[in-house]
Amino acid sequence: MEAILFYLTALVAVVASFFVVKCRNPINSALCLVTNFICLAVLYVMLEAPFMAAIQIMVYAGAIMVLIIFVIMLLQLASVNKKAYTHGILGGGVLAALMLVLTNRFIAGGEATGTGGEITSEVIQSVGHTELIGRAMFTDFLLPFEIASILLLVAIIGAVILSKREI
Repeated sequence: MEAILFYLTALVAVVASFFVVKCRNPINSALCLVTNFICLAVLYVMLEAPFMAAIQIMVYAGAIMVLIIFVIMLLQLASVNKKAYTHGILGGGVLAALMLVLTNRFIAGGEATGTGGEITSEVIQSVGHTELIGRAMFTDFLLPFEIASILLLVAIIGAVILSKREI
């Protein structure tokens, strides 16, 4: 039953990803991206990481997509005249096929390392996902966390400046 759910979720995620790129309407692309985020949350639940699934839904499928749709509406991308560019389709197809072959070769030639980390399933059950993630984020990854927050602040200030109308 788990395999059927995994393959169904993976199929929906791949189809949604395809339509994110292929849709001409940016709002439809954004909705397909939300579908892809939800499929990723289902995969997190299957990996027994419910906290990550909830964060995936709240942060990405919720807040980030609202921001993306706000930018689409602000820039009025739907009214832009789109021209059909076909000269890049062949190059993109060849590049995608090459990447697919290389990925399959690396996966087929690789093997599991057999090493385990210090956080086992028993530690996760006793301590909890949220505490382990918070402890790692605010001890081992404090600098990248602060850099990401500064970058988000700069992006928000830039969006406010760009959206401000000329007076």
